[in-house]
Amino acid sequence: MPQGTIKHYDPASRSGVLLQDDRTEVQIDVSSMEGSGLRYLRIGQRVKYDLADEAGKKVARTLRHITID
Repeated sequence: MPQGTIKHYDPASRSGVLLQDDRTEVQIDVSSMEGSGLRYLRIGQRVKYDLADEAGKKVARTLRHITID
């Protein structure tokens, strides 16, 4: 499962940008958080996610916090 860091997030529109570990950017939006249990995102937060292809663009889906045990 890919991992990345939240680069930008706008709580009002619930959309933003995630920086993947390979340094490429992926869009995130409200549907990325639905059903994942996340209520907020913050810049610099590490997440894991599923990657989907929508209209030729990569989009992060089902974001999950990365926790350290």
